[in-house]
Amino acid sequence: MRKYSFLILILFFLIPINVRAADIDEDKLRSERKMLFHKMEAVTQVPWYIYAGIDQYERSIRRSQKDIPREKGAIAIYITPEKWSGGMNPNKEDHDPISISFFNGIGLDGNGDGKAERTNDEDLLYTIGSFIQQYGSSLEDIQIGLWDYYHRDQAVRTITSNSAVYHTFKTLKLDKHAFPVPLHANYSYRSTWGDRRGWGGLRIHEGTDIFASYGIGVKATSYGTVETKGWNEYGGWRIGIRDIDGNYHYYAHLNGFEKGIEKGHVVQPGEIIGYVGSSGYGPKGTAGKFPPHLHYGIYKDNGRTEWSYDPYPSLRLWERQERIRNKK
Repeated sequence: MRKYSFLILILFFLIPINVRAADIDEDKLRSERKMLFHKMEAVTQVPWYIYAGIDQYERSIRRSQKDIPREKGAIAIYITPEKWSGGMNPNKEDHDPISISFFNGIGLDGNGDGKAERTNDEDLLYTIGSFIQQYGSSLEDIQIGLWDYYHRDQAVRTITSNSAVYHTFKTLKLDKHAFPVPLHANYSYRSTWGDRRGWGGLRIHEGTDIFASYGIGVKATSYGTVETKGWNEYGGWRIGIRDIDGNYHYYAHLNGFEKGIEKGHVVQPGEIIGYVGSSGYGPKGTAGKFPPHLHYGIYKDNGRTEWSYDPYPSLRLWERQERIRNKK
């Protein structure tokens, strides 16, 4: 018995240390990334927050796609060997800038060591920055360059959104979340993701319903930008927010929007974006077909497609975290 007590005591002290160490390591990585972004901004004139937006987009893609290896350094940008070295290059791991250029690869030497390495953080950033720079320096020019690189509209939208968030808050540490309605409000919710829905055709419920009174404020749950706003016959008055992890947060059946909340607006956790209502299930303006509630859904983009997943576990976590913060 004494042996087990000793082991438990050891674990009690080790776990907090490990958690703190993980936090410190991540803070160190963020600091290193930001230093690299600013360094490359000085070299290529591409703003640091554009680099941050690209890197964060690529990081979320790496976490979603199992066929892409995890990054080895501070930067998560992944460039295929064929794109880096050139499609006709027999050496897919070529580090020679001259032969890479000969085979029309995009890989460049960013740190002046005479080698263009796909796993070197400065080489990666310099290569991406140089590719974008050739299109111009305005946001529209940069977006054209991003589209020519990714050939995907959603990639351009997400990177633009990420960049706007980083530009606004001037930090890479943006992992705080909030529960979507005030904790002091009278509300209730349970896991309803996957339940059957019949209006508009047989379908499943892609979210969690949080029942509350008309007019209760609806809060942004994460840092992000407003991607959609307006009427939808299913969701009524709704808002869609894209966060820096590639998640699309869907707030539906609203009674109205907060003043100043428009497409492209940058939000932070806890910011009021709208108000609980019962709109939807019909043409524009339809309301009252069901009790007032917030339909909250999350859709994940993995760089190829987007799908819905159950937001209930996240809501429970954010609710607990906010209660803890409020007690401090």
